[in-house]
Amino acid sequence: MKVTLLDRPDPTVCATAAGMCYNAKDPWKALLNAMAGGHESVLEHCKFSFMIEGVSRALLAQLTRHRIASFSVQSQRYVSYKDGFDYVTPPAILALGADAEKRYHNQMEMMHMWYCEWLQNDVTPEDARFVLPNACATKLVVTMNARELRHFFSLRCCNRAQWEIREMADEMLRICKENAYSLFADAGPGCVRGACPEGKHSCGKPRNKEQVSV
Repeated sequence: MKVTLLDRPDPTVCATAAGMCYNAKDPWKALLNAMAGGHESVLEHCKFSFMIEGVSRALLAQLTRHRIASFSVQSQRYVSYKDGFDYVTPPAILALGADAEKRYHNQMEMMHMWYCEWLQNDVTPEDARFVLPNACATKLVVTMNARELRHFFSLRCCNRAQWEIREMADEMLRICKENAYSLFADAGPGCVRGACPEGKHSCGKPRNKEQVSV
């Protein structure tokens, strides 16, 4: 998995917006006060665009549930995989050892063979792709504003989140803190800021700030 920030966000515009709203002499103080009070609409003025590579289509299905975002995804309709496809191997399978990993690899090879058989029978990639697995790797560009990213991190940096999207979210959060720390100083799963919001579904293992920081 590779996560790359494509643009340089400017959190100053969020401070300017907060300062304007409250007619404040110190816009940065106004921004911090607004965030502390839960008034995060001013964060929508700062956006972040990421290139995400080497993630599964299973992750993509989860990511696109976050509706306040823009997505551009490598097409399985127009991109042919006749020469093979990359895929993601779950750690749970790797943990079973070399024999399990080889069996998984053979299963991916079998699905590629099915895909190529359909292409050879004049089925277009648009329809041949139906035999490709959720493990098939993809790449995409995703853009979210700072407010939505904070919400995204609160859900996907949680220990209960699926391992692949949690790994991606942790890396995105690291990059966000590196480039706009004032907007993400307290970002992360809910347990970073207080009690776990998962209630009886809590994992019981809170993540501290060091686990989700730069």
